[in-house]
Amino acid sequence: MHIISAMADKRKFFRGQLLLDSGQLGGSFFQRTVVLVCQHDAEGAFGLVLNRALGKTVGEMIVADLPAALKESPLFLGGPVQPAALSFLHTDNFIPDADVMPNLALGHSLDDLLEVGEDFSATKKVRMFAGYAGWSPGQLESEMKRKSWLTFPASVQLVFETPPEQLWQKVLQSKGGWKNKLLSQLPEDLSWN
Repeated sequence: MHIISAMADKRKFFRGQLLLDSGQLGGSFFQRTVVLVCQHDAEGAFGLVLNRALGKTVGEMIVADLPAALKESPLFLGGPVQPAALSFLHTDNFIPDADVMPNLALGHSLDDLLEVGEDFSATKKVRMFAGYAGWSPGQLESEMKRKSWLTFPASVQLVFETPPEQLWQKVLQSKGGWKNKLLSQLPEDLSWN
């Protein structure tokens, strides 16, 4: 039993990390995406694409009695899995039970979203998603070995304050190195070149 638990401890899990298309995902759903890994363990991984706005507000897509501020928020496409499933990220100055990273929590239920939306706090931020990115056990690790993804530490600022349409380029430039800078400057469609 100790050998198995020691082996499990050596695995690299990516909760709280950003996954960036490394340039190898062209033509797929994940081309130029930035995914926040919200959960990752031996059972698989769950993430949310941060830079795919649906072009609709939450109120246009979700029939529920939500506070006006939430109804007017943009809805993001969190990934290709279960596009009708709701997830949301929320942050504030102090969230003791934050489960993604310090002061950043993940929720899935409409009741929890209503509770977060009704709590008054000038520093609270919420972002809502339809669908998610999911990986079965070992799948993300396999994609990492094939160098499909680059990683970068997530921050509340990157998740909530960087304009989503600039996120992929900005994180690549923050990673540094000439390859990342070059990748960030390539046109989306190389035939434009």
